Amino acid sequence: MNKRLTYLILIVALTVSTPAAAEFDHQHSTWDRLVKDHVQWIQDGAASVADYAGFQKDRDTLRTYLDQLSGVSMDTFQSWTKDRQLAFLINAYNAFTVELILTEYPDLESIKDLGSFLSSPWKKEFFTLLGEERHLDWVEHDMIRRDGLYNDPRIHTAVNCASIGCPALRDEAFTAEKLDRQLADQMRRFLRDKSRNRYNPETGELEVSKIFDWYREDFNRGWMGYDSLKGFLADYADLLADKPAHVEKIRKRQVGISFLDYDWALNDLS
Repeated sequence: MNKRLTYLILIVALTVSTPAAAEFDHQHSTWDRLVKDHVQWIQDGAASVADYAGFQKDRDTLRTYLDQLSGVSMDTFQSWTKDRQLAFLINAYNAFTVELILTEYPDLESIKDLGSFLSSPWKKEFFTLLGEERHLDWVEHDMIRRDGLYNDPRIHTAVNCASIGCPALRDEAFTAEKLDRQLADQMRRFLRDKSRNRYNPETGELEVSKIFDWYREDFNRGWMGYDSLKGFLADYADLLADKPAHVEKIRKRQVGISFLDYDWALNDLS
C-alpha cells in the first residue's frame, strides 16, 4: 500500500471517529433518562411537576445532552425528516428551559423572575443551536410555529414553560417514530384537566387555557384541517364536558369561549 493511500485511509478513519461526525442520537436517550428520573405525573396524568433539585444533581448529564443539541449544524438539521426536526426542536426547547431554571434555582418562584420589565426570560441568548446563539422564543416562534413548516397546533401542549399553567413536561423524550402519538396524548391530557379547560354549564361557555388565546391564530390557519379554535376544540368535546347534551353543543360549536388566568408559578415538585 503506497504512503498516499495509507494517509487518506487514516484521515477518513479519524474523521469518522470524532464526536462531530458521529450520528446524532434521534432517540434523545440522555434527555429521555433525565425526564424519566425527574418528571412526575400528577392529577391522574393530566399534569406533571419537575424535580428541579434532581435535575440540578444531574446537571452535568443535562449539559452533556445540551452539548449534543448544540453540536448539530443547520445543514445536518435540514437533511432530516420533518418529524425528526420537530422532535429535536421540542426536546431542545424543554431541555434548555430546564437549564435556564437551574441558573437561579432554588432562588426563584417563577420563570418570569429570570426576566425584568424590559427583558423577557424567553429572549435571553444563553445557548447555541443550529450554529448560532439563540433564545427560547427563536426555537418556539421562529422555528416550531413558523407558518408552513410543521403546521401542527398540538405543539402548544408539547413545549413546556416551567409553569403550573403550562401543559405537562412529558416524562419521555419526543422522537420522530412516536411524535404523532405523543402530540395527541399531550393534547388529550391537557384538555381533560378541568382546572385549565372545561365547559361551564351556567354560562354556556368553554373556559380554556390562555394558551388558546395567545396562539389562536395557529388554530385559524387551516392546519390539520381546522379552520378555527372552536373547530379544533369541537374534536375534544368529550374531554371538555361530562353531560352528553353539553358535549353535543361543543361539537356543534354552539358555545362561547373565554380564557382562564394563567398560573406562572414554578412547576416544581418540592
